[in-house]
Amino acid sequence: MLAIVILLDAQLRDALGKLVGYAFMPLIGFNYQYPVITLFLAGMIMTALTVIVRHFFTDYVEQAESQKIVSAFNKELRTARLENNTFKMKKLLEQQSKIMQRSLKSSTTQLKLMPVTMVIIVPIFAWIAVFMYSLPTAVVSVPWAFNVDLNGITVLPNWVLLYSLASIPFGQVVARLLRWYDFKKRLAKIEAEPA
Repeated sequence: MLAIVILLDAQLRDALGKLVGYAFMPLIGFNYQYPVITLFLAGMIMTALTVIVRHFFTDYVEQAESQKIVSAFNKELRTARLENNTFKMKKLLEQQSKIMQRSLKSSTTQLKLMPVTMVIIVPIFAWIAVFMYSLPTAVVSVPWAFNVDLNGITVLPNWVLLYSLASIPFGQVVARLLRWYDFKKRLAKIEAEPA
C-alpha cells in the first residue's frame, strides 16, 4: 500500500525520485541526451536487482518438485473423473489439501518477497518518472512509429510501455540464467557425492 501511495502522490514520488537521482543521474542520466537508453538501463538495473533478490530466497529445485507433484496429482484427478472412478477420486481428494499446501508454500515465499522487491522498485520507478517528466523534449522514433511522445498516454504513459519492452524480456533472461546456474551447481554437488 505504501508503494502505491508513493507512486500516486506526486510530491512523495518527486521527492523520492530526486533523492535517487543523486546516484542515477551521473550514472545513466546522460544529461537528458539519450532518454531511451536511460530508460532501458534503469529498467535493466531495477529488474536485475529484483530478480537477484528473489533468486537468493527461492529454492528452485523445491519449486520444480512442487510443480511436478501438483501437475501429476491434477492429471490423476482428471483421469479419475473422466473414468468416473469414485474410489480413486475419494482417495485423491483426501490428499488434495496436502498437495495444495505444498503448492501454496512456494506462492507464499514469493508474496513475502514482494515488500523487499518494492523497496528496490519504487525508488527507481519514482526516479524514472521524475527523469521522464523533466525531459526538454520526449519525442523519439521507435520501430512502429516515427514520432512517439514518451510522456504521452496510450493505455499507460508511453515511457512505461517502452520500459516494459526492455525490462520484462531482460528479467526473464536473468532469471533463467540464475536458475540454470543454480541447477548446474546442485547437479555438480550431487555428482560429487560418493555413491
